[in-house]
Amino acid sequence: MTDSQGQPPDARRDFERFYAESVKRLVTVVYAVTGDLGEAEDAVQEAYARAWPRWEQLVAKGDPTPWVRTVALRLAVSSWRRTRNRIRAHFRHGPPPDLPGLAPDHVALVTALRRLNPEQRRVVVLHHLLDLPVEEVARQTGSTSTAVRSRLMRARRVLSAHLTDSPDTPTARAGRPATAAQPRQEVLPHE
Repeated sequence: MTDSQGQPPDARRDFERFYAESVKRLVTVVYAVTGDLGEAEDAVQEAYARAWPRWEQLVAKGDPTPWVRTVALRLAVSSWRRTRNRIRAHFRHGPPPDLPGLAPDHVALVTALRRLNPEQRRVVVLHHLLDLPVEEVARQTGSTSTAVRSRLMRARRVLSAHLTDSPDTPTARAGRPATAAQPRQEVLPHE
């Protein structure tokens, strides 16, 4: 029996043991070279990810530690070179042009979407922003069409409370305490 990568179960156990015994030491080495812990962790994780598919070949040649260390250091150096080149280009060409600010309606939409729970947000984005039919949204989320319609209905209620053109919209309320939304009353001129 093999796992999804075609490796026998005992190879997986050996790899996991190797990882547990060597990861801290390897991160320390790469960190010493790069001076950036996040960069070191990323390079080491990528090196282990590259080692797994060829695990049996690495073990057959002896200790896989030097191979993983070499890959991690090369990845870290490549990342350092890319960063150095970006900095050089920045000084050579100057900073990038200013990006325009976000439109108030964009900010209001993002703020309103954050008020939804993750399931509601996902169905709203898939259905309304990507224009997927309800059945496709159900398929992609592992739900039923009825559940998707229900989530859309609840999400629309929440969004409508926060995305109206009234003075109580989130963009208009900035700096004011939140109040319950009042229904609009139409004012008719006197005759």
